[in-house]
Formats: sequence, structure tokens, C-alpha cells
Amino acid sequence: MRRLVLGCALLAALASGIAFGQPATVEAVQYPAWLERGGNSVPLAPGIALQAKDRLRTGANARVLLKLGEGSAVKLGEHAQFVVEKVERRGIFRAALNVIAGAFRFTTAAIARHQGRDINIRVNNVTAGIRGTDLWGKSTDARDLVCLLEGKISVGSEGNPTVTLDHRLDFYQKPRGGAPEVAKVDEKQIEIWSRETEIAPDGPAGRVGGTWRVVAAKVGKRDEALALNRTLHANGYPSRVAMEGEGMFIVQVTGLAGEAEARALMANLRTVPGVRIPLVSPMSEAKG
Repeated sequence: MRRLVLGCALLAALASGIAFGQPATVEAVQYPAWLERGGNSVPLAPGIALQAKDRLRTGANARVLLKLGEGSAVKLGEHAQFVVEKVERRGIFRAALNVIAGAFRFTTAAIARHQGRDINIRVNNVTAGIRGTDLWGKSTDARDLVCLLEGKISVGSEGNPTVTLDHRLDFYQKPRGGAPEVAKVDEKQIEIWSRETEIAPDGPAGRVGGTWRVVAAKVGKRDEALALNRTLHANGYPSRVAMEGEGMFIVQVTGLAGEAEARALMANLRTVPGVRIPLVSPMSEAKG
């Protein structure tokens, strides 16, 4: 019970406001996804400021968009495991990111390319040094790979020399138990890979500034609302309990990017035990 209370308190603190100016923040989440910090696991939600040693996990068909403090974006695909090993701004921006499993994309905004920074991304057993670029990568049971989409990167793996990729569509891969190799991929494959890390236009996604909500249930007992809230949290949805009307409690997920995204989330929530005829509405219609 104490662990549950701590987890709920952490989620409330994380989601209490949008963290502008932080070294790294969560910009958007296509649910379900989780944040593990200090031994607690809570649903990942837009606006959360990330800290060193935070671990992010995504579920089936999930996506995450992160914004780093110097302007770069990191996108994660489904079934990903991602650790923020280090992220700080002390004179220059420094970050060490670890993709343990799943697909990711790192894209540098034009304005960020001229800022002082030191960013390294480790894809399980492969490490890439970032120098103002766009790259895609993935770690699977069979291999780790990094593909250059724009700019230049230095890539290496333990026990093997570091190489430089400076031509678009060059990729470095390290098979499990095998030697690394550098090859080239075609544009069609890049389109397929890119879809693995893009939030769907009508996917069940919340964003910073999102104005729609899904009410999972409306009940007359607080304990019943809290029980459903715990179930939704365990399933990777950042729900909250609120009062709406006299003596009525609602369990809702707020901050959905739009009506289409809210309806997609509504469809997902129908499969969660305890959810009662979920309803979609703009947050401006919320009462209480």
C-alpha cells in the first residue's frame, strides 16, 4: 500500500505543471507508457520533466516524443525501453541516452546545431556520438543498428573500432554474437522504419496543451473511483480522480491532443476492467 501511495504521489507531482526550460521534457505520449523513477512506476504523461536515471517503457502500438533542452527531439516506438543516463545544462548541454530495446529517432532542430552540446546515444551495444544530425536506430533480440538520415555521426561498439557515417542512408549494425558492418539502405526502408517512431495522426495520444479528455467512469463511491484509477495506472494511462456533480466521482484521462485522439483512447480504455461506457468531451466542458 505504501508503494502505491508513493507512486500516486509521484504521478501527481510530475503532472502538476508543464516543465518549460528543463533539460528534457515529455512533449507527447501515444499510450500506454510508463516512467520508472526511484523504484516507483507511474504512467508517462505530457509535461513531465525528465531526470537522470529515469527509465521509460512503452506498450503495444505506443509512441513517445521527448524534447531535449537544446532543441532536439527524441521519438520512441512501441515496446521500447529507454534510460536517461545523464541530462544537464552547465555551460553546454550534455546528455547520455540509452536505448535498451525498441526503435528511436533523434532529430536536431536547426537552431540547436549551433549550440554547445555533448550528446551520446547508446543503442544497447552500439554507441553513437551526435554532431547536429538526424538518425534512426533500433535494438532487437537479433541486432543493434543506427542509420544516418542527415549530418554526421561516429559509431562504435565494444571491442570494435569507431567509424564515421557521413552519407545519408548509411547504417551501422551489430548482430548479436557477430561482427559489426556498415551498409546502405534505400528510401523505402526509411519510410517503413520512420512509421515505427511517429505518433499516428489519430492515435490515442496526449500532448502538452491538449484540450480533450476521456471519462473512463462516473461512480458514486470514492473507493470505487480510486480502485479504477489504480487499474488504469497499472495499464499505462495517466488517469485522475475528480468530483463532478454532487457526490459523484469521475476517473478521467485529460490532455488528449484532439477529438480523434480522445476517441482512439476511448476505444483502448474499453478493454480495461472496470471502465464503464467511456465518454469523450473537450476539457472546457468539465465541471467541478
